[in-house]
Amino acid sequence: MPKLTNISGRNAVKAFIKFGYLHVHTSGDHAILQKSGSPSLSIPLHREVAPFLLKSQVKKAGISIDDFIKELK
Repeated sequence: MPKLTNISGRNAVKAFIKFGYLHVHTSGDHAILQKSGSPSLSIPLHREVAPFLLKSQVKKAGISIDDFIKELK
């Protein structure tokens, strides 16, 4: 299984947008993403997002880790 390491917050947001999420607003240093029928996501806009945090947001969005990593490339 691929690992979720060395992924910036901005790249993570771009990947979630490919899955239909919209960047609604930024609160502090967190991007708030929404998609109808799905829970809202809060992604920190850091140089590197902690893998456990990113994994929990991907799981919350109902996306497989493999599909998410494919969209990062």
